[in-house]
Amino acid sequence: MMNLFNFKLFGTNGFEKTTQYLQSELLERKFTIDIYRINQIYAENSVYLLLMNDGQDGNALEVLDSLNFLHKKDRLAPLIVVGIHCNEDRMQEYGTAFSADYLGRGSKAGLYSKFVMGELIPYLRSFLKIKNFKEKAIFGCSMGGLSALDIAWNNPHEFQKIGMFSPSLWWRRKAYDKGYNDNTDKLMLLQIRYGKYYSWLRFFFECGALDENADRNHNGVIDSIDDCLDIIKELKKLGYSNQQITYLELSDGKHDLPTWKKTLPLFLEWGFKN
Repeated sequence: MMNLFNFKLFGTNGFEKTTQYLQSELLERKFTIDIYRINQIYAENSVYLLLMNDGQDGNALEVLDSLNFLHKKDRLAPLIVVGIHCNEDRMQEYGTAFSADYLGRGSKAGLYSKFVMGELIPYLRSFLKIKNFKEKAIFGCSMGGLSALDIAWNNPHEFQKIGMFSPSLWWRRKAYDKGYNDNTDKLMLLQIRYGKYYSWLRFFFECGALDENADRNHNGVIDSIDDCLDIIKELKKLGYSNQQITYLELSDGKHDLPTWKKTLPLFLEWGFKN
């Protein structure tokens, strides 16, 4: 199913980053996979697994620094983070699995989801020698955040926590000038609306007040914030409580890596606090 091609080791004292190169039969391409972990043997059901879309941004997000800072402060439970690199097909592999958007983007999102569930996670269990994780979580930024929510939402018995930084929840099936309706044409919103309640799921949303300038419904709130709040409303209609949903709005937050870098340690401590 997948083959080990290469191995690199970075970092000392605490978390280290190892890099694997893995071949996916489903997507017919080689994935670069960064694994952040402490060099020790983990007991079954004792360690959390966190998958990260856009793993190529790990250095810019200072993932290793955040992990080691929290670890040294004894504020982090046993955790392994796996960064999944994207490639030039990012806008096809990320999206919503059940439907591409109005421009046909996201055409490989279903295959990407199957890669994560059917190829990557089984490989990690074998490579890490951990059959059962305490919990599995997934997060991403922008389109990676949309993808993270889509994957976890459609595999609720596999995940417990979902993190989304400035998620692209605008993903829609109609163009704005082709009869678009804010309530019926956002693809992730539709999935949530017709989904189910699972008591173990937890959601972390981050959005910046400076994330964008667009305000399509002219209500004085930028679209990226509106889109997050609309998803949260639908989650609450299904029965999800304030204890299961965390919404972080940064007054100086932008749609950029420095904002997400600042958000990352807050998310890590939210989801995996010791």
